Amino acid sequence: MSRKFNFSAGPAALPDEVLQQARDEMLDWHGEGLSIMEMSHRSDAFVSVATQAEQDLRELMGIPDNYRVLFLQGGATSQFAMVPLNLLGGRDSADYINTGIWSKKAIQEAGRYATARIAASTESAGFTRVPSQDELDLDPSAAYVHYTPNETIGGVEFGYVPETGEVPLVADMSSTILSRPCDVSRFGLIYAGAQKNIGPAGLTVVIVRDDLLGRAAASAPTMFDYQVHAEADSMNNTPPTFGWYLAGLVFQWLKRQGGVEAMEAINRRKADKLYGYIDGSDFYANPIDAGSRSWMNVPFTLADSALDKLFLEQADAAGLLNLKGHRSVGGMRASLYNAVPEAAVDALIDFMREFEKSNG
Repeated sequence: MSRKFNFSAGPAALPDEVLQQARDEMLDWHGEGLSIMEMSHRSDAFVSVATQAEQDLRELMGIPDNYRVLFLQGGATSQFAMVPLNLLGGRDSADYINTGIWSKKAIQEAGRYATARIAASTESAGFTRVPSQDELDLDPSAAYVHYTPNETIGGVEFGYVPETGEVPLVADMSSTILSRPCDVSRFGLIYAGAQKNIGPAGLTVVIVRDDLLGRAAASAPTMFDYQVHAEADSMNNTPPTFGWYLAGLVFQWLKRQGGVEAMEAINRRKADKLYGYIDGSDFYANPIDAGSRSWMNVPFTLADSALDKLFLEQADAAGLLNLKGHRSVGGMRASLYNAVPEAAVDALIDFMREFEKSNG
């Protein structure tokens, strides 16, 4: 069996080392005589796994002591509801920055509980850029400001962290978490679905500042209350134990690579290579303004869309998988998350070059 290069936006590539370790430990975890998937989440063995995973994530991201780290279920999409249910705190409005499909989904869900006020939107520009700080019309009385640092589908990314004054900043970091250093202290809350840079689908990480706990609406379901999860160390019910375990292995792998500082250099290099090739070609194009391009998700189109099907067929045959763009935007998309090696980008560029020669 040979591993192929996986450019999926999620569930995404996992490091080979992590998959091999999980394979080796599958039937007998550390001499316990059973799989990690068969253990009680309250056993000493699994609690040690969970504790180590949190410690490693705190170290990787420099998470301050006055923040809680929660390992939850429901995906980032559940956070679209959990954020307003927990952070409105009796207020009736929160600010949202609209930069694409995932922002719009968060806005739509928040509108069920309060006014999701649009502080800025780039929809009129086709979501091909992010707004500048000067374009943000922020309400100082808002309960919080929500934004999506990276739009996975559209391939736009913030190159800065919005300044929101005393209003807590909330970020959906599903696509960018752990891909570079992040000053957690600038955020009230960070959430991320695991299936891009953390681990397998089914796990969601929430990093929330202590002062934002204990504010859930009375109507919030028990399992949608951050305070409940914080008090129970994310074990109020049975957590996604295998996903938590695999996330811990990924955190350890990241530390062996040199941490998020090393990943930043690698990720920047991968993205620069691919964008550089696209920009130098008349056959391929990227629709995003140069200052708003994502490192993690690179959409591109062919000069003749009639060639899309052939491109994807030949890419698959060459071992370059999951390059089809999202159905809402079409074209192609290469996701370059942490576990996608630089060799994958080199192979993709080589293939694109040969395809252009044959079909340009």
